Amino acid sequence: MYVDPRWLLLLSVSLEVWAVPIDHKVPPDTQQPPEDNVDTGLYYDRYLREVIEVLETDPHFREKLQTANTEDIKNGRLSKELDLVGHHVRTRLDELKRQEVSRLRMLLKAKLDSANTQSLQMDHASLLKQFEHLDPHNQNTFESKDLELLISTATKDLENYDAERHEEFKRYEMLKEHERREYLKGLDQEKREKEERRMEELKEKHRQHPRINAPGSVAQLREVWEETDGLDPQEFNPKTFFKLHDTNGDGVLDEQELEALFTKELEKMYDPKNEEDDMVEMGEERLRMREHVMKNVDVNQDRLVSMDEFLRSTEKKELNSVKEWETLDDTKPVYTEAELQRFEAELRDKEEELGRRAVALHQEQDLLKERGKALEAQRREYQQAVLEMSQRQKDPQAQELPPPTGPNGELQFHQDMQKLEDQGAKAPVVEQEVEGQNNLPAEPPQNLPLHT
Repeated sequence: MYVDPRWLLLLSVSLEVWAVPIDHKVPPDTQQPPEDNVDTGLYYDRYLREVIEVLETDPHFREKLQTANTEDIKNGRLSKELDLVGHHVRTRLDELKRQEVSRLRMLLKAKLDSANTQSLQMDHASLLKQFEHLDPHNQNTFESKDLELLISTATKDLENYDAERHEEFKRYEMLKEHERREYLKGLDQEKREKEERRMEELKEKHRQHPRINAPGSVAQLREVWEETDGLDPQEFNPKTFFKLHDTNGDGVLDEQELEALFTKELEKMYDPKNEEDDMVEMGEERLRMREHVMKNVDVNQDRLVSMDEFLRSTEKKELNSVKEWETLDDTKPVYTEAELQRFEAELRDKEEELGRRAVALHQEQDLLKERGKALEAQRREYQQAVLEMSQRQKDPQAQELPPPTGPNGELQFHQDMQKLEDQGAKAPVVEQEVEGQNNLPAEPPQNLPLHT
């Protein structure tokens, strides 16, 4: 799906998106297909993208989008154009919203089930209010308010996305340090000292890299111009540079196009083949570089760099005065010792909770196994009984035979008889035999005369 650059206000944190413009003069079969977009990280990412895709199929809305600026998108004026789109577009948007509401209901149910909250009369309308990207009071149709809420919520969430990524990186670094300390604790003194020396050597090896140019500086741009673009450094031209790296030709440099400019500098510090180089740290370094450039270049803070902003930045003294970039190795750790201790305490609590749940699950598993064995034994008995009954029905003589008995003569599948036997009572069959013997006639006399 090709996304208009103005929609990048909503999708700008999708760091690997490369939107390819469609040239209507070129036959469709010869056009280069665009790459798939990467998830923005929003929990409603799919819904957002599908709404954009449907809206861009409407010629009227697409025309309005092309003439709108980022301020029109932010303040909701663009959402009023929804009333003028085609009927098939509105129908598809209604369907998308119903699907999203259904998905959110499933999320709510799963959340309540995990919290052991039983509610027979769930008020979905009230619970859906916690989701800000759609109108919860109207769950069937997609209206102008839905588009306005979707844009405003996505804008707000994307603005906070970088902060969340920094926080995730901090937790990653704390986990790495925690695992390092735990690993060293399990070694004897000699091995621990040897391993500590090895780790320090790896750190020092990582620090030994070429000079890193400050991102966005003319020195950094010239290096890209010469080594990546293969052009004469003496003929460096900022305007030509901008057009070369505006890969989708939309007249602006979005965040992913900017980050592509830092690849050369990052390759000086990180190589996936080296044990001492952490690729997660490389991602954090790229993010820091992009934020640095945006802070100094993006004047109107629309998360896009226009040509005018770019050309002005090449003349800024404060941007070009920084000769070398301070890497993560040169700055303070992203966490304090106190934060690490709190993080480790959280890990211990989670491990204990997981341990308790593991014991409970193991007990449940044992119980289920015992129940399974009992059910299997009962199943076999029932199968045997059905087989014997089927044989009796086929053989008339077998119907007169007594019912099957167990190894001790007890009747099978007769609980009342089993209870009587447990109480020491005689079986009914035995009683019938005794009664039959008492009713027999006396033995006839031996010497009775014979009658003819």
